[in-house]
Amino acid sequence: MASGKILIILHSETSSPGRVGHMLEERGYLLDIRRPCLGDSLPETLAEHEGAAIFGGPMSANDCDAFIRDETDWIAVPLKEKKPFLGICLGAQMLARHLGGKVGPHDEGLVEIGYYPLVPTDEGRKLGPWPATVYHWHREGFTLTQGCELLAQGETFANQAFRYDDVAYGLQFHPEVTRLMMHRWSVRGAHRFALKGAQHGAEHLSGQIQYDAPVRQWLTGFLDHWLKPSPAKQAMA
Repeated sequence: MASGKILIILHSETSSPGRVGHMLEERGYLLDIRRPCLGDSLPETLAEHEGAAIFGGPMSANDCDAFIRDETDWIAVPLKEKKPFLGICLGAQMLARHLGGKVGPHDEGLVEIGYYPLVPTDEGRKLGPWPATVYHWHREGFTLTQGCELLAQGETFANQAFRYDDVAYGLQFHPEVTRLMMHRWSVRGAHRFALKGAQHGAEHLSGQIQYDAPVRQWLTGFLDHWLKPSPAKQAMA
């Protein structure tokens, strides 16, 4: 069993790290949950944490809110300290923006809300098999800059998963979503089903039955890889 804390950054009072949180706790990690949008501070160092993850939210990485700017700038901490960092959806867009990429809507106004195909790159395949279809809920995508390795691609938004400096990962899709979370999102965000390219709520729930098992299996291996001991820790062991 692992030990230590993982910093979890969320973007609403009711949001949850979902399956990612469950799996981290199963591995023995404690979750240090903070919500900067509600006034929580972020640590100046991750010396007391084993890693950090920024999750999604309804806001844009381009918004002018102070917490958006502060979270994006704060990503410098795990990058400098070589601590495992994971960005999911909004978190991935923040990571891309922090590294100099751009975040914005699809040129044709398309969105990804529902289940869509995922294709790993040659570099991504080195991490093992990926799920063929994954869950999304976003209207914007991101570009990648030099130093980023593209790990998986999509049809509508090309950049779906990437790695930077072997410790930071960004995922445009939502492997953390449980069926309960999907029900909640589908009720609160039903108005978004009218957006171009979005799938209706019933398709989300039927897709979860069809596609979720491979996502769960992939996430198990991915988290183990993401939190693998650094060379420095291995040398000290």
